[in-house]
Amino acid sequence: MANDKENKKFKAYSSGKMCPKCNSKMASHKDRYACGKCGYTEFKHKEGEKKE
Repeated sequence: MANDKENKKFKAYSSGKMCPKCNSKMASHKDRYACGKCGYTEFKHKEGEKKE
């Protein structure tokens, strides 16, 4: 039983956007990235939309 726990392999999260303010991982929503720690929000742009 103890060997089963030792043999498990855990995969770390490798992808994701990091917050520029507090350097924690941001949540990916449909239209934005949001940081739950500091409240920073970055909106995603669609391909046909102009970036200003």
